[in-house]
Amino acid sequence: MNKEEFKHRDRLLKAISENGHYRIIVVKTTEIVRTARNNHNLSLLPTVLLGRTLTAALLLASNLKGEERIQIKLQGNGPVGSVTAEATSHGEVRGYVASPDAALDLANNEKLGDGIGIGLMTVSKVLYNKARPVTGTVDLVRGNVNEDLAHYLLQSEQVPSAVSLDVALDEHGDVAHAGGVLVQAMPGAEQEETERIENNIRHMPQIGEQLQSTYLDGILATVSEGMPVRELDRYPVDFFCRCSRERFQKSLALVNPDDLLKMNAETEELVCHYCGERYEFSGEEIEAIAHKAKLRQN
Repeated sequence: MNKEEFKHRDRLLKAISENGHYRIIVVKTTEIVRTARNNHNLSLLPTVLLGRTLTAALLLASNLKGEERIQIKLQGNGPVGSVTAEATSHGEVRGYVASPDAALDLANNEKLGDGIGIGLMTVSKVLYNKARPVTGTVDLVRGNVNEDLAHYLLQSEQVPSAVSLDVALDEHGDVAHAGGVLVQAMPGAEQEETERIENNIRHMPQIGEQLQSTYLDGILATVSEGMPVRELDRYPVDFFCRCSRERFQKSLALVNPDDLLKMNAETEELVCHYCGERYEFSGEEIEAIAHKAKLRQN
């Protein structure tokens, strides 16, 4: 990565209005979406929906601490089936779709939201001070992730929010640019200020279009025009999965040892749903894992 590429790599920028009334988060996820598409061999429809969901997860995770994490899942009756993304406050995000090769029926004028269809959005947070994940579920409004996320934040967390998520494709169907913006009103926000920001977002170009000529700072300036803001944090974000061969080996050890022995395969390939990484285990390795599990049972 050269200096110019490093300067414009995928990053997240957090800011707050000088009066403390609005939190603004901007993120660039172009390489993240490209990686997700390549890892999962996605067609166009799942690429856009997963790209938006990965972007949304990073925006929400930016308000977490340390190893806390968040998962967003959209599940419906459309051809994509479901879309899942998980992110941490460190800028790590991963995700997958149920049907990587799904497509819209253009003959019936289906739109992006029809990809997921009628269904639910579920957001789960693993937090330090909670023994169990904190989960909220709402009906999908449009299935395009944008309106659905704003609806969730208002209904489940009572936080008025403006959301703009975008995955722009070029003439070849490749991912040209991707990113998103989240603006949340804090206590004390005034109606006139809110209308100004809503107007800024309503009339600004799509995020993908803006990323052709500007970076996060330029998008922040467009969103917050007429309102002084200050930067709180800025850090790189990446498509990253913590799966490993060792973790899969531990998972195999939890399977009934008799079932493992029945597999009787020369090689077993296990695939991580989140990142598409493949791990192979020989028949001898599986047999050894099964025998160790039997010993623990005795």
